[in-house]
Amino acid sequence: MDEEAKPNTSEEAKRTEPAAAVATAADAASSPPMPAAGSEEVGDLVYKVAELVDEIAAISDFRNAYRRQFCNLSRRIRLLAPMMEEAKEGPRPLPEASLAALRHLRDALAAAKDLLRLGSSGSKIFLVLEREKIMQTFQDITSRLEQALAGISFDELGISDEVREQVELVHAQFKRAKERPDTSDDILFNDLISVYNSSATAIVDPDILRSLSEKLQLVTISDLNQESLTLHEMASGGNPGVVVENVSMLLKKIKNFMQTQDPVIGIPASTTSLSPNDNSTFPVVPDDFRCPISLDFMKDPVIVSTGQTYERGCIEKWLAAGHDTCPKTQQKLPNKSLTPNFVLRSLIAQWCEANGIEPPKRPAQLSNAPATCTASEHSKVIEILQKLSSQNLADQRGAAGMLRQLAKRSAENRACIGDAGAIPILVSLLPTTDVSTQEHVVTALLNLSIYEENKARIVTSGAVPGIVHVLKRGSMEARENSAATLFSLSVVDENKVMIGATGAIPALVLLLGNGSQRGKKDAATALFNLCIYQGNKGKAIRAGIVPILVELLTETESGMVDEALAILAILSSHPEGKAAISSATAIPILVGVIRSGSARNKENAAAVLVHLCNGEHQQQHLAEAQEQGIVSLLEELAESSTDRGKRKAIQLLERMNRFLKQQSQAEGDVMAQAQALAQAQTPSQALVQALQADAQLEEPLLPTSYLPERP
Repeated sequence: MDEEAKPNTSEEAKRTEPAAAVATAADAASSPPMPAAGSEEVGDLVYKVAELVDEIAAISDFRNAYRRQFCNLSRRIRLLAPMMEEAKEGPRPLPEASLAALRHLRDALAAAKDLLRLGSSGSKIFLVLEREKIMQTFQDITSRLEQALAGISFDELGISDEVREQVELVHAQFKRAKERPDTSDDILFNDLISVYNSSATAIVDPDILRSLSEKLQLVTISDLNQESLTLHEMASGGNPGVVVENVSMLLKKIKNFMQTQDPVIGIPASTTSLSPNDNSTFPVVPDDFRCPISLDFMKDPVIVSTGQTYERGCIEKWLAAGHDTCPKTQQKLPNKSLTPNFVLRSLIAQWCEANGIEPPKRPAQLSNAPATCTASEHSKVIEILQKLSSQNLADQRGAAGMLRQLAKRSAENRACIGDAGAIPILVSLLPTTDVSTQEHVVTALLNLSIYEENKARIVTSGAVPGIVHVLKRGSMEARENSAATLFSLSVVDENKVMIGATGAIPALVLLLGNGSQRGKKDAATALFNLCIYQGNKGKAIRAGIVPILVELLTETESGMVDEALAILAILSSHPEGKAAISSATAIPILVGVIRSGSARNKENAAAVLVHLCNGEHQQQHLAEAQEQGIVSLLEELAESSTDRGKRKAIQLLERMNRFLKQQSQAEGDVMAQAQALAQAQTPSQALVQALQADAQLEEPLLPTSYLPERP
């Protein structure tokens, strides 16, 4: 998924987390153009380039150390909009050279969009720490845009003289920028690195902290809070370049410095009784009393399941945004329960009392719902909905794309968009034949569905059949996000039944079998959730899911082993599922997982075998598992696995022991019968049998090379 706000779900191109944007933009900038499909329509290509220009024009607010470079790139690209508007009405068909130039321009603009997104919403500190990669990406994108514009034929595209002059000016600017690349601020980089690498107790020159604060534009408490949240989101996205501890320490030093300039920063106004002018006596808030997300003094500290403490409002916003990891440790949260930290609250109160500060008051617990959007925000959404409701395809496409982006950003936006009545309009556009509009619409619904109240709105608007339609017939990106939307909606138990009844399961199985890597992941998570309901298991099995899952178990490079085993563990409790797994000759593969898989996979593989080795074909399956050497593996699993894994291993061992005992007893009975028969034979009969056996041993086997050919 894009960081389209998936339930934890993480985007390529349009679906890129800020955490991976540097690598994404750099890879896109250096990669060759995408090969063109043979059936690519000229109109689609022109509209795609125009759409990219419009999307880039909507990206703004470059408040960072590279503001000039980002603004220059954005401004130059925006000036291409008139050319693309005229190209939409230009002559058809176009020569191959013009098509190639447009493809190069499309790919260069896609890379530029990723970079500009990073400049708008990414971490200001991270941009400086990655300065070499950032500057190289700027240079690569500038070069690609210059080369693409050089190949544009204004005559073939039907561009007017006035617009041609404007584009030629833009081309000249890109050419000049390519030949004279910008340089970064060495002083800023060196100062940042020195503080970044310093210890938590090191004393930093206040002039350096003031310079960093100004150049990074971290000058208000809001700036610092946003930077902290962005860095935590980058780390939760798996970015190896983000060391949260070091950057958090750096932010704390900047914030402490700012507090000496303005003592009330980070302390609620109601808690300070000292004069703001008395800077020398104002105490510095201990780090343990600050929320790791906002860096603010905690008023209502709560503990998450990893043991870390956060301000209640900050961690609730984090969880509402779709994250399922601990912001500080990046561990996956087993659950989302929040426990009041009474001990820390007491320590904070004692510290405030000792320093002559009124203890912070807990905020009123009004509701878990996000704050209502402002009148201006509501007005903006209404304006977008008017365009979404128009009959103009370009307006619909642009409005759907804007809603997609707004719904991605915050829980407040999701609530505001849902309250404004956007969902029924979006649902009505699901059957559209315009690929981009359909992708925007289904992804907007995905992002909106993360807000709980919107789930009900989406279902009651009759969206599920339309989502299934997109899942069956949409582009790969649309199919991926359709699957993710069904997963999000299926979190509500009653929706599992309804989604299963709409024909979604066969389409999800098809995506699991032939989708992209992300598509398979999205399909697997949706199928796992849906198959928790017993009535959906048979539908998935009859749709052919079991052979696909077994095949995925053998494709370790696909990264789908965890998901495949988890679904098999659910399906194996169903009679049809057990029969299908048995027919797929899965036992050697399952034993292999128990031999060398992860702890969770061993547990699930054992769970599947427990169901297989019970009932009609129990003896056959136990014998096959024994031949694969499972006994010693189960003994090891019973000693060192998870509690569930131990139970499954013990169950299998008990059944295996009974089977081996019965087998031994049966062999003993056969031997006893043979001995009894031998004793009952006369000497002459025994001699005849012995001579016949000797004759058979001496008879040579005919080599296969001598077998006569068959007509």
